[in-house]
Amino acid sequence: MSEKLLAVKGMNDILPPDSARWERLESVVRDVMARYAYKNIRTPIVEQTPLFVRGLGQVTDIVEKEMYSFEDRLNGEALTLRPEATAGVVRAVAEHNLLYDGGKRLYYMGPMFRHERPQRGRYRQFHQIGAEALGFPGPELDAELIVLAADLWRELGLKDVRLEINSLGQPDERRAHRTALVAYLLQHEASLDPEAVRRLHTNPLRILDTKNPAMQDIVNRAPKLIDFLGEPSLAHFSAVKAVLDANGLAYSVNPRLVRGMDYYNLTVFEFVTDRLGSQGTVCGGGRYDYLFEQIGGKPAPAVGWALGVERVLELLKEQGEGAVLEAPDAYAVVPDAASMPLVMQTLRALRGQGVRIQMHAGLGNDGPGSMKSQFKKADASGARFALIFGSDELARGEVLVKPMRDASAGQTPRSMALAHEWAASLRHLQSAL
Repeated sequence: MSEKLLAVKGMNDILPPDSARWERLESVVRDVMARYAYKNIRTPIVEQTPLFVRGLGQVTDIVEKEMYSFEDRLNGEALTLRPEATAGVVRAVAEHNLLYDGGKRLYYMGPMFRHERPQRGRYRQFHQIGAEALGFPGPELDAELIVLAADLWRELGLKDVRLEINSLGQPDERRAHRTALVAYLLQHEASLDPEAVRRLHTNPLRILDTKNPAMQDIVNRAPKLIDFLGEPSLAHFSAVKAVLDANGLAYSVNPRLVRGMDYYNLTVFEFVTDRLGSQGTVCGGGRYDYLFEQIGGKPAPAVGWALGVERVLELLKEQGEGAVLEAPDAYAVVPDAASMPLVMQTLRALRGQGVRIQMHAGLGNDGPGSMKSQFKKADASGARFALIFGSDELARGEVLVKPMRDASAGQTPRSMALAHEWAASLRHLQSAL
């Protein structure tokens, strides 16, 4: 016997009924995005490695330690499985000159890849849904994206998520802050952990995001970036907060919020929860006005966010929300195998009217099985109705519609009316076939 092959560690199969949760989330996302006039974009899973090195930053954790990069053995090209989608979206917009007639609102869904230690809410193949507003410089787009995310949480029933915001200002303001921050941290170098020491001269802002309890006092007393912001950056941040206030969105300003990619400027934000352990960030993003230039495109402002699908679904599951019933509307009971051609013809026509029907299977040489066993399977399917294709009914050009759920199980006048409507449709279809 051959060795049993298993899925790659950290890359998970999504099986029923969990897949129904994914479909529900994706359906709600499409609906909310349409309300805000965001259009779908789909980019390749594999991109040139320099796109992420330039876009995310050479000294970020993603580029240094987490990317799945390889050399194309046919032409030697350096390629990478995308660790995030924003750089690819910007590359596509720049490559196809999509901003020639003005800004674009786009959204995406799909798998990302990072070589991390698998744990709850963090996998090596994980999935993100993101929204990007490209070509718009104003703070109203920063706020619109935050409000969009909040509306998505409401539609999904997501609770226990709080909003944190900050401003990273502009590059010259960050450079001034960086100089002061490095000088301050050097005074406390003996108290820094090895990771902080490594980042001290490469990416000191990320030290502010440390989870090491021993360093919290040092980080809390560090120079704050917001104190280095000029009037335009502060005005941009105030305008974002004004829209959030007008919409009744609660938030806290977190001066330590810096995000993990180098491309951010001005507004950054995260929706976080305390219910998923250390993987508390459910959604995060911000403005990235210089990314187009970094990857060789024409300068263009942009802002966006991405949510972790697995984390959102885990949180919904934790809250008891988002359960999805995959039950069909009806189950077709077929007592006589000889009638199967007519049954299949009828079911196809009824499905064409939007009715979800599961047909009894297992019509072997021994026939379709007893009515008792078929009704047992019909009940197990969760269907609200059984469609009984008995010989007597078929001889009269009819199909019996039998309710499978009583009032205590959700039978309503509407569902009863639906049963009568189906019965009428079935009689009409039978006479037409």
